[in-house]
Amino acid sequence: MSRLADLIQNCPPTLADMAIAGIASDSRDVGPGYLFAALPGSRRDGRVYIDQAVDNGAAIILAPKGTYSPVPLLVSDDPRRELALMASRLAAKQPRTVAAVTGTAGKTSTAWFVRAIWTELGKRAGYLGTLGLYAPDVEPKYSLTTPDPVTLSAELKALADAGVDHLALEASSHGIDQRRLDGVTLTAAAFTNLGRDHLDYHRDMDGYFEAKARLFETLLPGNGTAVIHAGSEWGQKMIQRAKDRGLKLITYGTPHADLALISRQPAPGGQKLDISVFGKFVTIQLPVAGTFQADNALAALGLVIACGGDADAATDALNRLPGVPGRMQTVGSLNGAPVIVDYAHKPDALASVLEGARPMVSGRLIVIVGCGGDRDAGKRPIMGEIAARLADIAIITDDNPRSEDPATIRAAVLAGCNGPGQAAEIGDRRVAIQKVIEDLKAGDMLVIAGKGHESGQIVGFETLPFNDAEVAQDVIRSLGGEVRA
Repeated sequence: MSRLADLIQNCPPTLADMAIAGIASDSRDVGPGYLFAALPGSRRDGRVYIDQAVDNGAAIILAPKGTYSPVPLLVSDDPRRELALMASRLAAKQPRTVAAVTGTAGKTSTAWFVRAIWTELGKRAGYLGTLGLYAPDVEPKYSLTTPDPVTLSAELKALADAGVDHLALEASSHGIDQRRLDGVTLTAAAFTNLGRDHLDYHRDMDGYFEAKARLFETLLPGNGTAVIHAGSEWGQKMIQRAKDRGLKLITYGTPHADLALISRQPAPGGQKLDISVFGKFVTIQLPVAGTFQADNALAALGLVIACGGDADAATDALNRLPGVPGRMQTVGSLNGAPVIVDYAHKPDALASVLEGARPMVSGRLIVIVGCGGDRDAGKRPIMGEIAARLADIAIITDDNPRSEDPATIRAAVLAGCNGPGQAAEIGDRRVAIQKVIEDLKAGDMLVIAGKGHESGQIVGFETLPFNDAEVAQDVIRSLGGEVRA
């Protein structure tokens, strides 16, 4: 039990001594003595569940002004932020050092690399994001990219209780905008890039950028460090926001940045990088492929340094970075032709993957790709155009069609496939993977894009078991090829 006055600033005196047994934003999770956060949303309004929450034992309701409540009402102009702060105070513990990563692409790889570098430096480090929750002595589990604030606070407390003192987490634009991270005490935050995505939610690119910028303008403390890719207009805008705020700043990714990528060459099992770390030139044998992964490795290096890690030791750790599940993951080969699985489901990400793969291909570069249903439809022809332009063969298939007609989605992607590569349609994703692998020849490379680590395919309102890597490996194995663990 906690006193309400200990969970909220400027608590009304009449409610100060109220005992709070727990906090929930889902009425089904409410128990006796709980505070229920009745949050208005774009898809549902939590205020319609107030009576159900009270029936389950809610003692007080957190909601906007004017909300009806049969029990005491705690009014807030920003109830989502208030919920996050209260949940954090109720949990009372989180890892001492937390670094957040935002951006359209690169969040997962960067956060995964941060955890790997910290582990090399002897820290008990965790990762929380699209791939789930991973930390020493903590049961791995799947989660949203940025969990709701009550779940997030509970997970942070569990990590701290397990002795995890460093955490790298992904900060999605939805999570930032919906105040899910407002109760997290950050040490540093990184911005990777901004490309077209989530415009069904943010409506335009400026709104999308502002959601990302809130991480640096509101959530990162004034003594925190911003790590920002300097190689784009959006990156330069974010750098200016960080400077206006007076944050410490580490730039990366351009020849004159603090962490500069001077040159890169593809190499067996990865790539050779010549980098400059605050003016000190170093050669790295990075064991993951792709220019975008070189950038993500530098972003991770910047975050580790920003959080107090030794620059030389952290830089050396780049030589031993592990691959990221579903991110440029080589799952096997047939006739010497590698099969790659990557999560790229956005235009910029798909372009980066195919551009990064091209130097490693002497034969045909083939991509299997689709687009998700109930999401930004405007990016579908853009994805098709990129696939047909940067690959020799583009196979358009189903991704997660959700409630939409899969053929309609495929037609929209195919409409953008205007060459120079060949384009074809194979709706069944499993069949598409089977047919393309069967046709692989020496010198070819296949990139299966869009779903990465996902273990299911959402068709209608049902999630069917499906994992690109497992499906591809089954095919490769049946044809006598080499499967990579």
